[in-house]
Amino acid sequence: MTGPDASAALCATGLGFRYRARGGWALRDCEFTVPGGRVTALVGRNGAGKSTLLHLAAGLLRPRAGEIRVLDAAVPGTPETRARVALLTQDKPLYPRFTVADTLLMGEKLNSSWDQAVAEGTVREGGIALSARVGELSPGHRTRVALALALGKRPDLLLLDEPMADLDPVARGEIMAALMAEAAEHGTSIVLSSHVLPELEQTCDRVLLLRDGRVELSEDAEALRESHAVLTGHADQADTLAARHTVVHRRAGGRQMTALVRQHGPLVGDWHVDRPSLEDILIGYLHAGDTVRPAGAVRTEAAA
Repeated sequence: MTGPDASAALCATGLGFRYRARGGWALRDCEFTVPGGRVTALVGRNGAGKSTLLHLAAGLLRPRAGEIRVLDAAVPGTPETRARVALLTQDKPLYPRFTVADTLLMGEKLNSSWDQAVAEGTVREGGIALSARVGELSPGHRTRVALALALGKRPDLLLLDEPMADLDPVARGEIMAALMAEAAEHGTSIVLSSHVLPELEQTCDRVLLLRDGRVELSEDAEALRESHAVLTGHADQADTLAARHTVVHRRAGGRQMTALVRQHGPLVGDWHVDRPSLEDILIGYLHAGDTVRPAGAVRTEAAA
């Protein structure tokens, strides 16, 4: 990557951050571009650096190394950028003594581009009364109110840090549908951090996967599906397979082996081939212990 992309929602070059001068790096040497107008899944194990990355993008933290740019190569954290970016964090800070109506009024007063209809619609779709006091709402309803604040701001870039962990499956589906509509109808760029991998399959068209503070994947979701395969065959083919393709992860049981691979050309050998879902691919990368190495290297997990 040669520099910030003017059409990008997010663009990082050599990005690094650590919380204490002598502490370890939460993010290190991160290079990626997230295209605008897309729904991007931010994936990684706990401690991989997802929340740190979102806080850097929102301007709440400043890089210790490299840089991150948002929306037409703007610097995060400036007044102009804050007006165009919304961040919904895991703790969803709200004033418990406010009513829902008070909360939305606060959003209107703080944001020049406020859309009251969108904010109220997000609340009402959850069956939440505007007169209800925030502190008396269930965790799921508080999440809806917080999301209403974020969507009502009409941001160009919406950053969501595990926003739906406390929602039931029906509510999560409704919110995901609303986010997809937001991206499709208004061109909003959305970066969604989530551990609920099955729900990313139909909603996210881009993947940014972090491992131990570094970027391991930054790719189009459909391209990932097309370039990977799940192979099942005799274990004595392992060395030949690893010499030609990137073996992301494999499990061996007796003489049989199942492997998730990124293909680099046609397959050689006697293999049963399945095309993986996006969830299969992400789990493979998350489950593997070491950084993916190119053809000639292999990760192995013995079957229990």
